[in-house]
Amino acid sequence: MPAAARRTARAPSLHRRLLVWLVLLHLLAIVATAWASYTIYDRVIEGLRDDQMRTLAESYAGHRHAPPMPMLSADAMQRHGAMAVQLWQADGQALLGASAELAVPLQPTPGFADVVAGPGAQTARRWRVYTAPAEADGGVLRVQVLQSEGFRHQRTLQRALIEGLPIALLLPAALALLWAIVWSASRALRAVAAEVAAQDEHSVDGLPPERVPEEIAPLVGAFNTLLGRLRDALATQRRFVQDAAHELRTPVTAIALQVENLRPHMPPGEAQERFALLETGVARTRHLLEQLLCLSRQESADGGAAPSAERVPLAPLLREAIAQFADRADERGVDLGFVADMAQVSFALEGRPQELRSLFDNLIDNALRHTPQGSTVDVRLHGVDGQAVVDVVDDGPGIDEAVIGRVFDRFFRAPGAAAGGSGLGLAIAGAAAMRHGLSISLHNRTAGEGGPGLIARVHLRG
Repeated sequence: MPAAARRTARAPSLHRRLLVWLVLLHLLAIVATAWASYTIYDRVIEGLRDDQMRTLAESYAGHRHAPPMPMLSADAMQRHGAMAVQLWQADGQALLGASAELAVPLQPTPGFADVVAGPGAQTARRWRVYTAPAEADGGVLRVQVLQSEGFRHQRTLQRALIEGLPIALLLPAALALLWAIVWSASRALRAVAAEVAAQDEHSVDGLPPERVPEEIAPLVGAFNTLLGRLRDALATQRRFVQDAAHELRTPVTAIALQVENLRPHMPPGEAQERFALLETGVARTRHLLEQLLCLSRQESADGGAAPSAERVPLAPLLREAIAQFADRADERGVDLGFVADMAQVSFALEGRPQELRSLFDNLIDNALRHTPQGSTVDVRLHGVDGQAVVDVVDDGPGIDEAVIGRVFDRFFRAPGAAAGGSGLGLAIAGAAAMRHGLSISLHNRTAGEGGPGLIARVHLRG
């Protein structure tokens, strides 16, 4: 198997492996029990039946005249295991009694022997034969006792199978018990897995090793060590972002003021064009610093005591956010408007006003950046399927479906995105929504929705 295939192959399920091995173990136990029973019973029953044949032969030994003998067929002897007694004259010539179908001659040697005999070659069967020793005076009858070997082995096999039957019947119960034991043992692992899945960059906590089986504790300990390193790395990253944003804010603000003071003194022509590029770069840097500071404030709140929530009327908050961007929308000729359904105009949300403003400010800012000049950006407060939502709708090019799931990642900018963005706006909006128990969904406008464009929908809770 190639190395890549070995790396991607999943380990087999522990539950499945235990079940398979238990089934194999029970099957081996059934076979071993049946074989042992067959061997033991074969020896014991053979010995008992041989003793019966010897006793029966001894009961006829010493007779000088043949008593009446029943005639037994070979089939009856095969089915019922009956013992047939053959009596011979002392000279061994004349058969005086037994089943007429069996042509078993008097054995030359006393004792037990296995003989194949029958009415014909096709119906011949194996018989167990006991020949009693001849009397010393030679005047008494010779005795020979027969019994079917097939009947003996059939009864032995039946007894062996009966002995293995209880184990076979216990197999389903054992499988059910094993399933319950494995399920109970793996419940702790599922609980730990749920805790791991619930963690993110804001909550990187260790896992309690006492809640897992002893065999898994070393793995949990190693995982906790890795989480500790990750926690330290994230804390270092947050400190760096906070320190860099605070340290750069003052000099960048000073540069922006100097650039603003220089504008009246710039001569027309190429100098004005280059100066406009400088202004754009400074404005973008200031915007990036503001986004970084907002992000650092969010992370600081995640790591410490968050401000207390309050009841925030949503319609006034959205109007304030739109008013903040009114001048920028006018500069680009964008019609920035607000529409609220009468049923939702009094909607209020439990939260922190500053973070909610950050959420909607970033969505509106993102819409204004990507919508072309002279188009429209609408903020709508309405209900969808009985739930209040806020839609920020723009007339921009939308987002490629292949990357729409990544736009909430930090510093990610979709291909073809408008210049000037920092790649942090949607990440900040997503973090603020998550802290308030809200969710944001993005989808491109279809032709029926007046597309092209993008709809950023915030799903609210009351």
